[in-house]
Amino acid sequence: MSLLTPMLEESLRAVARPRRTGRVARMVGFRIDVEGIEAAVGDAVRIYRRGGALYAEVVAAHTSMLACAPLGDTTGVRCGDEVEALGHPLTVRVGNALLGRVLDGLGRPIDGGTMLDGLEEVTIHGQPPHPLARDLVDTRLQLGIRAIDTLIPVGQGQRMGIFAGSGVGKSSLLSMMMRGTEAAVSVLALVGERGREVNEFIRRDLKSEGLARSVVVVATSDRPAMVRVRAAFTAIRIAEWFRDQGMQVLFMMDSLTRFAMAQREVGLAAGEPPATRGYPPSVFSLMPMLLERAGVSDKGSITGLYTVLVEGDDMNEPIADASRAILDGHIVLSRRLATGGHFPAIEVLESISRLEPAIVSPEDRMLTQELRSLLAAYRDARDLVEIGAYARGSNPLVDRAIELQGGIDAFLRQDLYEISSLTDSQERLRALLGGRAVDSQIAGVVAGEIAGGKLANSQIAGSRAVESLTGSGVHNMPGLSGVGGLQGVGA
Repeated sequence: MSLLTPMLEESLRAVARPRRTGRVARMVGFRIDVEGIEAAVGDAVRIYRRGGALYAEVVAAHTSMLACAPLGDTTGVRCGDEVEALGHPLTVRVGNALLGRVLDGLGRPIDGGTMLDGLEEVTIHGQPPHPLARDLVDTRLQLGIRAIDTLIPVGQGQRMGIFAGSGVGKSSLLSMMMRGTEAAVSVLALVGERGREVNEFIRRDLKSEGLARSVVVVATSDRPAMVRVRAAFTAIRIAEWFRDQGMQVLFMMDSLTRFAMAQREVGLAAGEPPATRGYPPSVFSLMPMLLERAGVSDKGSITGLYTVLVEGDDMNEPIADASRAILDGHIVLSRRLATGGHFPAIEVLESISRLEPAIVSPEDRMLTQELRSLLAAYRDARDLVEIGAYARGSNPLVDRAIELQGGIDAFLRQDLYEISSLTDSQERLRALLGGRAVDSQIAGVVAGEIAGGKLANSQIAGSRAVESLTGSGVHNMPGLSGVGGLQGVGA
């Protein structure tokens, strides 16, 4: 029987364990080449420079040397500096003590609070739930925002993208969700954000009540690219730990685009060839590795919300296009609405939840489809209405859309600090639409106009706006008995 304590035994083993060391051979930009040691891709190394140790991660392996990405400021690194291989990836601490804390991209506290001693340590390389072991997404998750909860519903374990240009209100929308969600825990990853905005977001938007049940992981835009990449994986690993405890977790990331940009820096520095718009292939392979880790497991769920900063407001740029193909739906924010003072600036007709049929009752879905049809009808006839070319009575659906436009606009607007429960949002929607779906008379008139290839009024028949109405506003209406034929409204 050993007389040594377990801690002392481990300390003696660490002292006796041989150190594997090498040297810095070359440094170009943010790539440090190390020779003389062996390590796997993803392992951490420690560089002994003047002024203190610097950690780095192996991102590529060549015949005689390793390419490493630094996890801190490279000032003071010289050729010949000693490098030690740690033999494992960096770890992150997880546990209930993380609630209410603000961490850096490597999982270390930066809020001035107590150290995270005594918590379980895990690597950031988790595994997504097995495809056949994932439970179905069949339960709606309240986010506290009327336009989303009723028209673009999100289920527990669903993954949604929030697509918008810069300055349209993505971060403010996330803060509303963190305060209004019914999820037990929220984990927020701020990747590549401006340093000024982090404290403002926490103190002004999130506030103490939102932070108390949240974990915030921050890697600002001035941090090394590898730290920004690791921040996303650190945050999702923390969310996975809470999910494994049987909790419903809301995971939010701002933004997926800056995560991809950081990986572009790492990939190009490691020698990858640039591909689509300068993004190397590793970007498009790393994105699903991150996004697939959210979802439902046999213990709990992670609902993922990822902002996508579209370059030049181009919704089809490479990162937006790739993420839209992986995610389970998207919420589009409009600069036109934002500049008009409409908040949240959600473009309902351009947004979709792919899991809506599985998480919404038939009655609520009818109301959702009716409101979408009214929005589409007003959008397509708007030009004619504004110039006075539309004659009332020409199209019953457009008439009703004009009549309810003020109420619809008020329903879709919401103050930054207003939280609307799902029950209240549904009741307001029923009151707005008179407690009924599109009646069969209106549906029949629209169907007759579409089936006959014409519209009721000759002034409208030749207009671009109404041609758009027949193509995208109301379609797929077989039978058209009441609401049952409106399955394609606004799709």
